[in-house]
Amino acid sequence: MALTGRAALLAALGSLPVGIWDAGWTGILAVNAPLAFACACDYALAAPVHRLGLARSGDTSVRLGEAADVTLTVANPARRPLRAQLRDAWPPSGWQPGTETAASRHRLTVPPGERRRVTTRLRPTRRGDREADRVTVRSYGPLGLVSRQGTHRVPWTVRVLPPFTSRKHLPSKLTRLRELDGRTSLLTRGEGTEFDSLREYVPGDDTRSIDWRATARQSAVAVRTWRPERDRHILVVLDTGRTSAGRVGDVPRLDASMDAALLLAALASRAGDRVGLLAYDRRVRASVQGRAAGHLLPALVNAMATLEPELVETDARGLTATALRTAPRRSLIVLLTSLDAAPVEEGLLPVLPQLTQRHTVLVASVADPHVARMAGARGNVEAVYEAAAAARSQVERRRTAEQLRRHGVTVVDATPEDLAPALADAYLALKAAGRL
Repeated sequence: MALTGRAALLAALGSLPVGIWDAGWTGILAVNAPLAFACACDYALAAPVHRLGLARSGDTSVRLGEAADVTLTVANPARRPLRAQLRDAWPPSGWQPGTETAASRHRLTVPPGERRRVTTRLRPTRRGDREADRVTVRSYGPLGLVSRQGTHRVPWTVRVLPPFTSRKHLPSKLTRLRELDGRTSLLTRGEGTEFDSLREYVPGDDTRSIDWRATARQSAVAVRTWRPERDRHILVVLDTGRTSAGRVGDVPRLDASMDAALLLAALASRAGDRVGLLAYDRRVRASVQGRAAGHLLPALVNAMATLEPELVETDARGLTATALRTAPRRSLIVLLTSLDAAPVEEGLLPVLPQLTQRHTVLVASVADPHVARMAGARGNVEAVYEAAAAARSQVERRRTAEQLRRHGVTVVDATPEDLAPALADAYLALKAAGRL
């Protein structure tokens, strides 16, 4: 039993204090027989909390930045009505800062033998699985003088998925893909592309596309049209080692890499290519293989949802060996990693020939826009020193990228906002050139 503030106020207005009421709340009860009797009656009429039946329903997944509604059903089996305050506790990362108190607390009244529902709206601030904590119920009597309190465990998990903010670029990339695929008036021919159809020559067409045998059989000049090859294999490799933990702006590099990987996967699946995912540092953290186009994105976001950077140095040899086992056929290997000089020169470059001799390799990295701003800063001694350090960092980054290009690797180095569309453009360029 716990004494409420209303009863404490009435007691304070009475006569001499005689002691402490209940270990659950420190309140002073005065020698006031009518008040004591009222408190006892109020307690007797308060519905018990430990016999309540609680069950959950609602959202089990939500994209980061969006809201998830979880409904709690409270069943009152007692013969007395339940007048209660309820707190539905979740981890701190399940709420926007400053909103937990208002979102997690509910008032409800449940008549005897009936049930009521309350909805808690979560707005998580981090990816991963968010598990419900305890539900605390405080039941009041009709006078509001005393209360009963108890807790219940009602399990529920909400998986917070990557936000996929780069999906806004997908329509423009699909338009470019249709142009490459020969489904619009612009037809592109590249080495290794597949023959699509014949059509009549129009001024401006590449004369190398003229089909002389077909022309000899008809009165008009016929040209071949081409479309990029389909059913290519693409393996996206996420480096989840220590360099992926560095924050650029408000998010870790790993999150920006995930967003770029999702846009690439959505585009490539629309192009008829098969996409797989491998997340690796010193062991496999996630793997998605053999999914049909319609099930690919859900599988990818579920696999990425619980990924976190590991504060270990990535094992480049293990990563390469795992990638080769995962992609035995010729594929496009897209490695989302860092362009820091030491990890690339000491880890990736010695094993890179094992990948390039069998596969087309593309390395994408997240650049920090703050470094570019530092490089252009002037005005005082501190800014000049910062500019010199930033310029040196940029030179080392360009040198590392050039070393990779000398091995035949395509390199994409862009800020978090530009990485996803830049990676998609690089994929389309490789497809147009017939290098997949």
